[in-house]
Amino acid sequence: MVSEDQQERRTEMEISPISDSDAGEVLTVQRAAFVSEAAIYGSVDMPPLTQTLSELEAELRSESGFTARIGGRLVGAIRFVEHDELLLIGRIAIAPDMQGEGIGRMLLDAAEEASSADVAELFTGSLSEANLRLYESCGYVEHERVPDGDGTAQVFMRKKLRP
Repeated sequence: MVSEDQQERRTEMEISPISDSDAGEVLTVQRAAFVSEAAIYGSVDMPPLTQTLSELEAELRSESGFTARIGGRLVGAIRFVEHDELLLIGRIAIAPDMQGEGIGRMLLDAAEEASSADVAELFTGSLSEANLRLYESCGYVEHERVPDGDGTAQVFMRKKLRP
């Protein structure tokens, strides 16, 4: 059930194509968003936290994506690329104070709608229960599990976009 406050935020939210000029804000939100993931896995040595601004700027030149803004503030971002009829969804980052407000779902919907691919794929860690619940609720199903060698695994999930 969506609260009145959540509904108001959704109507205020602007979803726009990501641009080079968003890089600094995206990196800030990305780092803030992935601190909780680092705590779950007991390591800050993960690409979303170690990525540099120049690396992110290079990614933005070769990938597509969307940002979510409320009142001008960047509160979320998603990056993706299409390859061989597959929509490969990269980092989804939501500002920590806005997580659980439906922003990730809205960004996933926008990426899927913008794609002409038949299937979408994303991945998350096996301990990232909130991410797994979100992706499953959006229609993604586990496709493959790749062990990381430390008792955890990367969980690859797919969703059929077109018949």
